[in-house]
Amino acid sequence: MILRRILGHLERQHWTAIALDLAVVVLGVFIGMQVSNWNQQRIENQQAEVFTNHLIADLREEYWGYQLLIAYNGEVLKNAEKAARALDGKDALEDEAFLVSAYRATQYKQRLRRRSTYDELISTGSIGLIRDQTLRETAMRLYNSPTIENLVREGMQSRYREAFRMSLPNDVQRALSRNCGDRYIRTGDFAAIHGNLDYPCASGLSGPVIAESAKSLRSNPTLLPLLRLRIADIETRLVDLTSNNRAILENLRVIGGE
Repeated sequence: MILRRILGHLERQHWTAIALDLAVVVLGVFIGMQVSNWNQQRIENQQAEVFTNHLIADLREEYWGYQLLIAYNGEVLKNAEKAARALDGKDALEDEAFLVSAYRATQYKQRLRRRSTYDELISTGSIGLIRDQTLRETAMRLYNSPTIENLVREGMQSRYREAFRMSLPNDVQRALSRNCGDRYIRTGDFAAIHGNLDYPCASGLSGPVIAESAKSLRSNPTLLPLLRLRIADIETRLVDLTSNNRAILENLRVIGGE
C-alpha cells in the first residue's frame, strides 16, 4: 500500500507527500529493527542469568569437592607418614594400627566433577554470556587445570598401592576396606569433610591374621621406598591445590559464600 501511494505521488509530483511516506517507511524499519534488537537482548539476558546461576551452583559444589580433596589427601598423607616411620623403625606401632595406616596410605578420592554448565558454554561458544569476569575466569582456570586429574591418577596408579595390594590376601583387604575405609559423605556436607578416612577403627581381623599381614608388609623390601615416593607425590599435589592454585581456591571460597 505504501509503495502504491509513493508511486501515485510520483506521478502527481507531490514531493512533500513522497518525503512523508518515505519517512514513515524508514521509521517503521528502524522501529522494527529496534524491537528485534531489544527482544534479542532480552532473550540473551535471560540466558545469561540462567547460565550464571547454574555455573555458580556448579562452582559451589566444586569448592566443596576441592576442600574435600585437601582434607582427604591430608589424612592419607598422615597415615602414610605414620606407616613409613613404623617401617623405618623410627616409631613403634602395634600391628593392627600399622596395618590400618598402611592400608589408608593406599587410598585416593575420586568423585564426579560438576562441570556440565561450563562444558555447554564452551561447546556452544557462549562463555561470553558469563559477564562476571571473576566467575568466568575462575571456571576456565579450574576446569582446565590438570591438578585434580593428576592427583587422582597418581593415587590410582601408585606403585605403593600396587605393592600393598599384592602383599595381602583379598579377604584381609576387604576387611580393612569395610571397617577402616572411607566413610560415606553427602555432597555439600562441609562438616563431614574431616575424618572421612582418619578415624578410630578396628580391622575386624583375628590376632593371627593381623600379625601375619603386618609381618608380610614389614618384610617387603620395596614397600618403604614406594611409600616414600607416595608421600612425596601427595605433598606435591597438596602444594598444587593450596599454594600454586591459591587464586582459584580463594575465588571458589568467595563464590561458595565463605
